[in-house]
Amino acid sequence: MRVGLGYDVHRFAVGRALWLGGVEIPHDRGLEGHSDADVLLHAVMDALLGAAGLRDIGHYFPNTDPQWEGASSLLLLRQVRDLVAQQGFQIGNVDVTVLAEAPKIGPHVDAIRAKMADALGVVGTAIGIKATTHEGLGAVGRREGIAAMAVALLRVTSDS
Repeated sequence: MRVGLGYDVHRFAVGRALWLGGVEIPHDRGLEGHSDADVLLHAVMDALLGAAGLRDIGHYFPNTDPQWEGASSLLLLRQVRDLVAQQGFQIGNVDVTVLAEAPKIGPHVDAIRAKMADALGVVGTAIGIKATTHEGLGAVGRREGIAAMAVALLRVTSDS
């Protein structure tokens, strides 16, 4: 088995939709980024890539490449799933913590879990999603953005 850790953070931006885990979340601001800036999925992708011993998402989907501008992170997640499989790994489980003062993530957990499970080709129980605040501390606590941490477990399916 192999374990990977992912982390991402994006600042809020006016005039953008807020995407978390492939789900559009009602909020007065979205997140700044080249793609859809889905901080949750970006952390998951880095966890998966790290567990497989691959480079980070910036290597595969650089923010300097116009083809990824506004791209759905669910599409990118499917590509990461395929890269991981090509390296001889099967996804065991993924666990994510979203760090945000607002919006509340709880009402959207089931929808996020379903989108992620579909994109990763795993059962919903293989996806853990939690949220916490920063209790008003730091940039996240000041509501300047959202961060996410993820851990992924991969099973070796061939000589990797």
